Amino acid sequence: MTTSVTPAASWRTPTVVLVCSSLIMALGLGVRYGFGLFLQPMTADLHWTRETFALAIAVQNLVWGATQPFAGMVADKYGAGRVVLGGALLYVLGLVVMAHPTTPLSFVLSAGVLVGTGLSGVTYSVIAGVLGRAFPPEKRSMVLGISTAAGSFGQFALLPLTQWLLSHVGWVGALVVLGGVGLIMAPLAAVVVEKRVAHEHAHRQSASEAMREALGHRGYVLLTTGFFVCGFQVVFIAVHLPAYLADRGMAPGIAVTALALIGLFNVIGTYIAGRVGARMPKHHILSFIYFARAVAIALFVFLPLSALSVYLFSIAMGLLWLSTVPPTNGIVAQVFGVRYLAMLSGFAFFSHQVGSFMGAWLGGVLYDRTGSYDIVWYLSIALSVAAGLINLPIDEREIRRARVAA
Repeated sequence: MTTSVTPAASWRTPTVVLVCSSLIMALGLGVRYGFGLFLQPMTADLHWTRETFALAIAVQNLVWGATQPFAGMVADKYGAGRVVLGGALLYVLGLVVMAHPTTPLSFVLSAGVLVGTGLSGVTYSVIAGVLGRAFPPEKRSMVLGISTAAGSFGQFALLPLTQWLLSHVGWVGALVVLGGVGLIMAPLAAVVVEKRVAHEHAHRQSASEAMREALGHRGYVLLTTGFFVCGFQVVFIAVHLPAYLADRGMAPGIAVTALALIGLFNVIGTYIAGRVGARMPKHHILSFIYFARAVAIALFVFLPLSALSVYLFSIAMGLLWLSTVPPTNGIVAQVFGVRYLAMLSGFAFFSHQVGSFMGAWLGGVLYDRTGSYDIVWYLSIALSVAAGLINLPIDEREIRRARVAA
């Protein structure tokens, strides 16, 4: 088997790369998914509205998505090691500055711009590019599922730590400690260093040509459009579910358990999506996920609310949470190849993050305007049905090109 990752040492095998990439995902996403727990204590102490907090998180998601294609482009050209290291350091700096906001603008710049840019270097597309080049086509869907599942496990593992820190050292201390946890990603960057990224027999194509080719492909446009909905739903729920439950009289522990259950069952959901994606059309998997989300959200919103209904909803959403990522990245790799996988996945992820911006921001705006999250829940159901329909006609066949020797 020929692989584009040439290790600098014999120990840097594809399996080691997978393990360390998964740890990077677990730390990066695990810290980030706890931000919703900071909404109430920070807005209360700083006398901010929920819209102010939600705007910073919305900007974070938008910046994350906007910088992801460029992070992927650099990783595709020079290897992922430098990108992961830079992303980790920016992430940690953002957390530390986020702990000492002087104005809403400084909070947006730290939680939004710094953390968002850092996330683009340590998560989905950059990691997908590393793994896509390190493993053969028949294993890609599975390893992409494993790495995404690791990110979900980070959410499950770090949420209780985040809640404990908030209870014992306050939100300032919690953010500083989480910054220390994030530093662990920096030395792991050495493992994902890629010495030679271009394939020996790759077709001759520049990054701009690859981008134009993808944007002219109907399936890629549909895939990217549907991914908007995924971002809208998961970030709205991650940021606003704790506050929604508190408004309905639920104890804080129920919200923490709910988010932890989402993280735990997402490990299962993403792994299953990765395994099944190697055996059946990936666009059918995506359509099923979006239709199932519509059903789960509708049942949660329209049935009587209880601790049991919250936990059942969390389990269902956990199974469907990031299970869209392995088939989405798998389709990109299958149709266009892995030479520009990080960049093309990054552009699709930008659509996801535009949706994330809208989910986080609209949740805060509409709550402040109406005193309720109901409109956003209804919108989530409608968008989910639309995304399920959008993914059905996607063509997964590989683009055939003339290949030349390097």
